[in-house]
Amino acid sequence: MISRDHKIYNTFGLEAVAENYCEYCSPEELLVDLSVAPKPWLHVGGGSNLLFATPRVEGTVFHNACNAIEVLSQDSETVVVRVGGGVLWDFFVQWCVARVWYGAENLSLIPGEVGAAAVQNIGAYGAEVKDIIERVETLDSETLSERVFSREECGYGYRRSFFKSGEGRRFFVLSVVFRLSLKPRYNLDYGPLKEIPASELSLAAVREKVIATREAKLPDPEKIGSAGSFFMNPVVPARKAEALKAEYPDMPQYPAPDGMVKLSAGWMIDRCGLKGYRRGNAGVYEKQALVLVNLGGATAGEITELAKEVIEKVESTFGVTLRPEVQII
Repeated sequence: MISRDHKIYNTFGLEAVAENYCEYCSPEELLVDLSVAPKPWLHVGGGSNLLFATPRVEGTVFHNACNAIEVLSQDSETVVVRVGGGVLWDFFVQWCVARVWYGAENLSLIPGEVGAAAVQNIGAYGAEVKDIIERVETLDSETLSERVFSREECGYGYRRSFFKSGEGRRFFVLSVVFRLSLKPRYNLDYGPLKEIPASELSLAAVREKVIATREAKLPDPEKIGSAGSFFMNPVVPARKAEALKAEYPDMPQYPAPDGMVKLSAGWMIDRCGLKGYRRGNAGVYEKQALVLVNLGGATAGEITELAKEVIEKVESTFGVTLRPEVQII
């Protein structure tokens, strides 16, 4: 059912109202609503990766409220499960850990919903959601037909997928099918996960370590408005990385596909002296420079101007251009 003048939840805590709002629980409901919903259309998840540039969003905002979880198949090594796009991502991770299903634990405590996780290709601590996705089930809002995308067809890359492209935005994610391991399979190469003693290693221990690390570095959106990491870590050619390493020997660098090198955006912002910096009611989080925060009553303009200032400072210092991870509406 379509309602009007509906406040849109977003973790930045900005005032945003949808001219028309539709929450659906099945593909059939969505089809009915698409037939009468005013355009333009915007499909949102939990609002954890959005910055609304204006307080009123024209057209119709859709939200997936499908929250079913269904085991499709299981053998001696893996389990395949279909998860509704409206399921909270961290609930699903917790659900997997409780069943001792391996693969999602490094992505603990990431805010948002399962559908948005597949669109964004969320990642943390050396893992990305694409690593466990089998396929993505969608509805084409133009042809009003359902379409299933294999993982390869999703075009996944670093915080990238086909669904974030111009053409891909017309596909509304209904559910995501995951394949998880029933045999021990840990990813412990990243930072604090290496600290877990072998004698204490378990999925629960990995999840606890990830949660503790995130809570120590990232603000609770219930208390401080933010969208998590505002910027993507830039990927540069090896020659550029070598030149930067020669000038800044302590600069973190990580191998990336195709001979490229990933840099730490947070480290560069911090090195520019911007950690804890404030512009009006918007600021760079004092514990993690990659995060921009609403310090109370911030406007979208203050946040976007702060982001622009950070980008310009990093570019003038390092010759590297940062790009927002957050989608600006």
